[in-house]
Amino acid sequence: MSSINFDLSKIRAFAFDVDGVLSPSTIPMSEAGEPLRMVNVKDGYALQLAVKMGYCLAIISGARTEAVKVRFHGLGIADVFTGVSIKLPCLIKWMEKHGLKPEEVAFVGDDIPDLEAMRHVALPIAPADAAPEVKEVARYISPIAGGYGCGRDVIEQVMKAQGKWLDSRHAFGW
Repeated sequence: MSSINFDLSKIRAFAFDVDGVLSPSTIPMSEAGEPLRMVNVKDGYALQLAVKMGYCLAIISGARTEAVKVRFHGLGIADVFTGVSIKLPCLIKWMEKHGLKPEEVAFVGDDIPDLEAMRHVALPIAPADAAPEVKEVARYISPIAGGYGCGRDVIEQVMKAQGKWLDSRHAFGW
């Protein structure tokens, strides 16, 4: 049974911020001053499985680094938007491109730049360590901190509610 208080049968798509959601909010810096990111393998598994199972996925991040694109394209996510300072217009265009209604989309964000996008969808979600303002908007707050599996938590709950978790040959490989 899901701990998300929402009719998860409606969800067809997931949109994720990166820093603080799919990567911890503490970012190490290289000697050259480039922000580096850690990623969670369990999040990666769930993301690639969701793609294989036909869900629409988007990464919408303010990050300006090629590494983010490489990571998420490598998981099969075609719609990776980086350097996005205002996320709502990007989210709306992505939803229009895929014919998605707000009630079919979950958006996972952790900080103030995510608020407008979160308010636009029916299922706004926050990791455990999100900003208080984001938690106020979220319909579900994952018990897991950003970068440590909250993406997996969300995807797994939706797929289980729809009977799609581990219900395919795609579940047992990368």
